[in-house]
Amino acid sequence: MHDSYCEIMLPFASNPELLENYTNASGGIRTGLLMEHLDSLAGSIAYKHMLGPDVSSLPKDAGFYMVTASVDRLDMLASLYPVRDMRLSGQVIHTGRSSLEIAVRMEALEKNGAEQTIMLGRFCMVCRDARTHGAALVNPLSLDTPEDHILYTIGEVHKKKRQSRAVRSLNRVPPTSSEAESLHTLYLKYGQDEAGSPAPSADRERVWMGDTRLEKTLIMFPQERNVHQKIFGGYLMRLAYELGFANSCLFTRDHVTFLSLDGISFARPVPIGSLLRLTSYIVHSATSENYPALVHVWVHADVVNLETGTEQRTNDFRFTWCRENGPPLKRMVVPKTYGEAMQWLEGRRALEMGSEIRKLRKRP
Repeated sequence: MHDSYCEIMLPFASNPELLENYTNASGGIRTGLLMEHLDSLAGSIAYKHMLGPDVSSLPKDAGFYMVTASVDRLDMLASLYPVRDMRLSGQVIHTGRSSLEIAVRMEALEKNGAEQTIMLGRFCMVCRDARTHGAALVNPLSLDTPEDHILYTIGEVHKKKRQSRAVRSLNRVPPTSSEAESLHTLYLKYGQDEAGSPAPSADRERVWMGDTRLEKTLIMFPQERNVHQKIFGGYLMRLAYELGFANSCLFTRDHVTFLSLDGISFARPVPIGSLLRLTSYIVHSATSENYPALVHVWVHADVVNLETGTEQRTNDFRFTWCRENGPPLKRMVVPKTYGEAMQWLEGRRALEMGSEIRKLRKRP
């Protein structure tokens, strides 16, 4: 299992020139760029698992290729501040017939030798036949140590949870009775007035979900291609992250902090030269005991056909941002249509899952 291990060192504290390339507007580190590196790292780990630990470059006639199918989660466990040297690492922890689960970690390295885990995440990679583009078999894992067996078991648990979430997806089944009740309560309290008059509650400002739409359209240049001559998925992650961050700031009217990437699906590749439209919505907003403001953002990417004007979905991204201090968020996003209501529930599910993960991390 350990043979697939890879790492990337980013000496921010000791290399001012490198830090300059990653610095954001507030003097911190650009999280979107780090996500881009994590996707690249996951790809390297996948190829290392398939080609062996001594591989130094990709052969042209390997007969297969690896693609990112999804990103299950990326959870921030500590702040990126103050700026320190960073290590991004990961390895394969579970294999299926044609899929790999890769666990990644971001760590801050202190000058005294101490290490702090900043972010944990999971990528799902799939193997494709280079000629038929159908599923190709991946190498099974060799479990040599007790730690290997533990990690593999964790991967099995994650696989079952993915299957369970797919079965419960609101694209397949209706909401639960408690979710339907929550939606109806929201409708009774905030959703009945269509005339645009003042919000029905003095302490909350209603914002229609459709009014939170923020988008941008870009040309996909070849400089952002991957080894398969398609647009690199990590680049798309960064674009979606930055659009979602901007939308969160506009909605909260304040600076926000990244909390988690709650899921990414890669439906199809983005061709070089295509016109890509990224569209974001605030689909859920809340307050909690630890965060006076929580916003869940859905970003979807679509390739635009210039001849017909039609769009084809390529990616779905889900992020959560928070405000760590200040007064409780007064703005509440409210759905108008049934489709928006389902997105509102998906956002609530993501916030609940993130809360449970953070509670588990805090247990002694």
